[in-house]
Amino acid sequence: MQRTFKLTIAYEGTRYSGWQVQPGEATIQGALQEALSAVSNEPVSVIGSGRTDAGVHAIGQVVSCRLNFSGDPERLSLALNTKLPEDIVVRDSEVIQDDFHAIRDAARKRYRYQLQVGGVSSPFQRRYRWRLRKSISVNRMCEAAKYIVGEKDFASFQATGAERKTTIRTVYACDVFEQSYLESSEGVSVAIEIEANGFLYNMVRNIVGSLVEVGSGKQKPEWIQSILDAKDRSIAGPTAPPHGLFLLRVDYPDH
Repeated sequence: MQRTFKLTIAYEGTRYSGWQVQPGEATIQGALQEALSAVSNEPVSVIGSGRTDAGVHAIGQVVSCRLNFSGDPERLSLALNTKLPEDIVVRDSEVIQDDFHAIRDAARKRYRYQLQVGGVSSPFQRRYRWRLRKSISVNRMCEAAKYIVGEKDFASFQATGAERKTTIRTVYACDVFEQSYLESSEGVSVAIEIEANGFLYNMVRNIVGSLVEVGSGKQKPEWIQSILDAKDRSIAGPTAPPHGLFLLRVDYPDH
């Protein structure tokens, strides 16, 4: 008998062409569906909470799927992790109500973007941080980040290629802070975390690129409000590269 499962997965996205299945390309969705099919001896389709781009990572991507598996959820996680490549891991699985939908039911998502500011290039961090050679002001970025929070039209931060019915989103938090993960010779580790009820295409990376413009002194913090008012992508800063971005978690109303 088929049951509906909710899976929480983590992956290192460097060698993948993003989440979504693409002919002739290695993708997270493709690898997961292949592993699920091997475990259940039937074709299995999965729905992810969102489509991460090529090179983007995840700590808490959420997936829904239906399959024939009579064992308990923990056994499913163990079985899948023997089938998946080492850069994709099922962190948790649970049986859930049949009408659960990973995209439709998501209430909030939180992303983290990681920077390496100054210092020497780290061979161990190069896949997970955007390296900035010059210093930036975290205080200025924090001031600019305040303009991002709230229910607003984020059209200026949407990249072309995946237009939505509305560009209005509610951002609950936009936090900029220093971390302590780097060696002293590798400069300063800075993270930007953004939590919202939904995101437009490349919205996080475009916000990060604009905050870095402020942090570097090229723009004032209030410039962010001018970007929002313009509703024009060409007004905002550059798109931050994908390798510094992580999907941290996805929240659901009943979980």
